[in-house]
Amino acid sequence: MSAIEQSQQVFDLVVLGSGAGGFATAATAARLGLKVLIVEKADTFGGTSAISGGAVWIHGSDQANAAGAEDSPEAIRTYLKAIIGAGYKPELVDAFVERGHQALRWLEANTELRYSLRPHSPDYYPDAPGATEFGRALEMVEYDGRHLGPRFKDLKMPPPGMLLFGGMMVNRVDIQHFLSMRRSAASLWHCIKLMARYGVDRLRHHRGTRLTTGNALIARLACSALADGAQLWLRSEAQALIVEQGVVRGVVVLREGRRERVLAHGGVVCAMGGFAAGALAAANRPDASAPHLTMSPPTNDGAALRLGEAVQAAKGEDLAANFFWAPVSELRHSNGERERFPHLVTDRAKPGVIAVDPTGRRFVNESNSYHHFVQTMFAQGISSCWLICDADAMNRYGLGLARPRPVDNNALIEAGYLHRADTPHALAQAIGIDPQTLAQTLEHFNADARIGIDRAFGKGANSYNRYMGDPQHQPNPCLAPLAKAPFYAIRIHTGDLGSARGLATDANANVLSEAGAPITGLYAVGNDMNSIMEGTYPGPGITLGPALTFGWIAASHIAERLRAQATHAEKNPCTTN
Repeated sequence: MSAIEQSQQVFDLVVLGSGAGGFATAATAARLGLKVLIVEKADTFGGTSAISGGAVWIHGSDQANAAGAEDSPEAIRTYLKAIIGAGYKPELVDAFVERGHQALRWLEANTELRYSLRPHSPDYYPDAPGATEFGRALEMVEYDGRHLGPRFKDLKMPPPGMLLFGGMMVNRVDIQHFLSMRRSAASLWHCIKLMARYGVDRLRHHRGTRLTTGNALIARLACSALADGAQLWLRSEAQALIVEQGVVRGVVVLREGRRERVLAHGGVVCAMGGFAAGALAAANRPDASAPHLTMSPPTNDGAALRLGEAVQAAKGEDLAANFFWAPVSELRHSNGERERFPHLVTDRAKPGVIAVDPTGRRFVNESNSYHHFVQTMFAQGISSCWLICDADAMNRYGLGLARPRPVDNNALIEAGYLHRADTPHALAQAIGIDPQTLAQTLEHFNADARIGIDRAFGKGANSYNRYMGDPQHQPNPCLAPLAKAPFYAIRIHTGDLGSARGLATDANANVLSEAGAPITGLYAVGNDMNSIMEGTYPGPGITLGPALTFGWIAASHIAERLRAQATHAEKNPCTTN
């Protein structure tokens, strides 16, 4: 049956998508007094942001200044010029550098959003000019999901591999405590308190209500936006923009089998998460034929790019990469479901872990950033590789979805996700690589690991590498021989955390036409906005930092434009727009 067109509804602003960029826009606009509608295609809200680390990368925050971080606008511009290169766009970078900390301050003063400074978090290229050891990376303060009330059940839940005990969220600090609980009484007590809280939560809720990382970010912004009157429609799809005389006036939404015309006095903001899970994805990757795993939900299918075509919107061109890369492994459950795990922080950089290509040779510094790791895979024509560790590393850190001791990982072995063998030779045979080549690889690596210097690839050679390793392991936090049986392996593939290429905008997040002029009434934030990093990945939180910043900028710009229109109407009552 064809969809039925209903009578239209009218708002000041329609936000398409419910990730960090969308909710930052909605929460800002609602607090500024605008009537806001959030349209989400999925049956839960939060998108990729809800399963992210939740960190933001922002210059000059109040938190950084209070901690005495040494940084300057000139330093961060120097760093971004060095990393971004030819794609550096001064107008957009300047807006981010100059207004990012203003956005964060405003959001923390006017919404539930709360961030704390990471005490030590080097930029991903710490030896580049303008890089810092700390001050730019902030992490989300945990939040009580019960504040969402009935909406808690609608918040996107992280995949099981990112949770403990089937539903308990943990952050970076919690993970370190769990890894240290056998060696530290303070860590043991921390973990006991978390588990007790989780046990009480499960008496009344489908999962733990202590929210961390991206889940806490979305919950905080959602609570604020909804409390200030914003409406949230789930299972609702934007089908077409309403355009009059070149101005975007609203959007046609398919909701519960009915088409609804939704007018928006201030315009429409695209924040639908990009195109990493859609048909456009393969065409924008270096190797469209090879298996590739995205962490984006199926709803991130490029809707913004399709909507933009109707108004001749410009797209980003010639990015260093069209995606934010990450190595990803996949578990195939017996019921046919597939669970993906992004290898970001928990295993690659740790002592006793290496990556080898299909021939059994190392090819990369495993402790470099996830984006750089996959860039290297593409550069060398490697679509999948193996993470290998020994028993000591497995027991202390785990590997992918496999948990450290005392967790029993036999189910992962039976599922074919985790491979285990008593010798490197047997492991090589099990995973289909040459045993002699792997033996030579281990011989060379182990010799270097014993002295703490990786002569082949420099694992653990810079401050970011060492930050990602085990600070309690010496002499190099990233290096230990693979010597203790049994030995383990997991296949990882090229993957991504989302798309970087999006709609071209000006510094107000106003979408530009192919002729370079702002399209009145159309904005883009988050991964629908062409990344100001131009497909590079300078540090942790370089997607969410700009998402919050330009969401706040877009809402502020729209609110100011509506105020100007209202003032003009009062002074000129006989004129119409």
